[in-house]
Amino acid sequence: MLGTVLLLLALAKPACPSPAGAASRRAEALKRLLEVFGMEDPPPPPAHFKQPPQYMVDLFNTVANADGVTKNPDILEGNTVRSFLDKTHGEKMRFLFVLSSVAKNEKILTAELHLFRLWPRATDGPKRHHFCQVSVYQVLEKSEPDAPGGKKLLAARLVSLQGSGWEVFAITQAVRDWTEDESSNQGLLVTVQGLGGSPLDPPPLQFATSRDHHESKKPMLVLFTDDGRRGASLPMAGFPDLQPQAPILPAKMSVPKLTGPRSTRSLDRLQPCQRHPLSVDFEEIGWSGWIISPRGYNAYHCKGSCPFPLGENMRPTNHATVQSIINALKLSEGVSSPCCVPDKLYSINLLYFDDDENVVLKQYDDMVAGSCGCH
Repeated sequence: MLGTVLLLLALAKPACPSPAGAASRRAEALKRLLEVFGMEDPPPPPAHFKQPPQYMVDLFNTVANADGVTKNPDILEGNTVRSFLDKTHGEKMRFLFVLSSVAKNEKILTAELHLFRLWPRATDGPKRHHFCQVSVYQVLEKSEPDAPGGKKLLAARLVSLQGSGWEVFAITQAVRDWTEDESSNQGLLVTVQGLGGSPLDPPPLQFATSRDHHESKKPMLVLFTDDGRRGASLPMAGFPDLQPQAPILPAKMSVPKLTGPRSTRSLDRLQPCQRHPLSVDFEEIGWSGWIISPRGYNAYHCKGSCPFPLGENMRPTNHATVQSIINALKLSEGVSSPCCVPDKLYSINLLYFDDDENVVLKQYDDMVAGSCGCH
């Protein structure tokens, strides 16, 4: 996949674009690049400035470094995290999330309802309660949720009446039902009761709504999924060591040019196999409007010769060593020397707005050459 990305990036911004066909070549290259990122068309930028949910920003920073490279591949269970904001526009204790952007091939792993608990209201007299019971129901009958069979309990627990902050409830089964049958999505109902299940009027505990409170406190559904896209099984070794293997000159969205003097090309072939920078700038290719983080990343690429005899610094496989010997001794016709290719690949993470302006965190395998070797 990485080799495809490098070629597409070179096509996306030709070194010497000709009038004829340059626009179509660029469009085709960007279309193919979108396919690498699992998209048919680039999402439109939000119509108005939108602040991504802090939870999603914090999750991105936990999973990835500043360039989007995965710091720990075991943090996420799947490869996609989607966030959805409430669409009821402030109807208290009723919440609705539109999940139409979830693809049919995505496996639902975990779904969470995030509600921001407000500071309790001041009450007259001594406080009689320190906790209350919060229950989350899947609404089955929108017009009569309190009728028999009108709702199904998803989660319930005791919540402190002191302080404020986020409360998270597991609602996975409801979301699985909704993604299988979109028409069954009648939303969620949240109730607040006393310790024995008694009604509390007025309820001492309130949650922020989508209409009356700050953007950062809006009710949110967070969905963890996996779309089944997995890369090649090259070695992965925990936290990526992305330091250059040798002194190198930066390159930007390009591959080695084949139009230079013969002596220059010969010199390139004489250089030992090593890793070189390859900067991918999302602003240059017109994607900065919908990608939140990172603004770009270093994909790196491998270049150089694999001369006989292959030393350990070339990180050769046994097959490459044998091939190198056969090539050097001319024991068989048509056998070339081993190639300088990535022997360790790392994933990157994108935080972006989808077509419905929901914020998505997605992990893409095999996007960064971690090291190079002769294979």
